[in-house]
Amino acid sequence: MVLPRITSVRNPRVVAARKLARRKERVKQGRFLVEGLQILHMALDAGARPLDVFYCEDYFAGPEAPTLVKRFRAAGARLIPVAPHVLDSLSERETPQGLVATFALFEHRLEDVPPRGDDLYLVLDRLQDPGNLGTLIRTADAVAARAAVLVEPCVDPFNPKTVRGSMGSIFNVPIVRTREVEALFTWMEKQGVRALGADSKQGIPWGKGLWKGNVALVLGNEARGLSDDVRAHIREYVRLPIVGKAESLNVAMAGGVLMYLWLREKMA
Repeated sequence: MVLPRITSVRNPRVVAARKLARRKERVKQGRFLVEGLQILHMALDAGARPLDVFYCEDYFAGPEAPTLVKRFRAAGARLIPVAPHVLDSLSERETPQGLVATFALFEHRLEDVPPRGDDLYLVLDRLQDPGNLGTLIRTADAVAARAAVLVEPCVDPFNPKTVRGSMGSIFNVPIVRTREVEALFTWMEKQGVRALGADSKQGIPWGKGLWKGNVALVLGNEARGLSDDVRAHIREYVRLPIVGKAESLNVAMAGGVLMYLWLREKMA
C-alpha cells in the first residue's frame, strides 16, 4: 500500500512517528522507529513486522534503498513517500539514507527460549545506558547467545540508540524482560542453567573451568554493579584481571570479552 506523498512535518503520521523517540510513546503506540539500510535488511530477514515506511527517493544512492522498498512492499508495510525535509525531521543521521521504518514491538518469554545444551544466556541487571545495551546485544548475537534477559528497571531495548548500537542484532537475539528476580533464577536452576556473575573484585580469573554446560553470564549495572537481590542467587563468579591502574572496565567491554571466553571454550 502506497500513500500520497507527505510534504508537511505537521502531518499526523509524521508527528506520531517523531514521538517514538520517547519510551512512553513507544509503549502507547506499540511500535518503534528504525533507520539504517543494513539494520532494516536484518529486521526483514529476521521476520520483524514492518508497519509504516517513510521514504524519500531524493536520498537514494545505489540499489539498496530501492531494494528495501520492494521488500517492504512484499512484507505488507504501508509505504509513505515524503519530501526531503520531512525525512530529515524523522532521521537522526546527518546524511539520511532515504528510509525510516516503524516496527511492532516484540519480546519473548523465558519459556520461549529453553536451553538446548551448552547455551549462553546474557542476564543484564538493571542497565541504564542504551549504548552499552546495544553493544552487548550485538556481541550476544555474534556468539549466538540463546537470549538476553533484562532485569527491570532497565534501559529500553527499543531506544533508538540501543537499536542503532545493536546494528540490527536486536532482531536476532531473543529479548526477555522481567522484574521477577527470584522467578528468573528458579527457572534457570530448573533448566540446568548455572548463573555466573561478573565481578571485578572476586571470582576465578577468566572463568577458567566455569564455562561448561548451560551458563548465564550475569552483568551488573554500570554504576552499582550487581544488585543484592541478584547476588543472592549467584554462587560462582568470574573476573577479568586488571593489571594497570584502571579501576574497572566498561560493562559492554567486559561483557564482550567474557562472552568470547565462553565461545572459545565451546569451540575448543
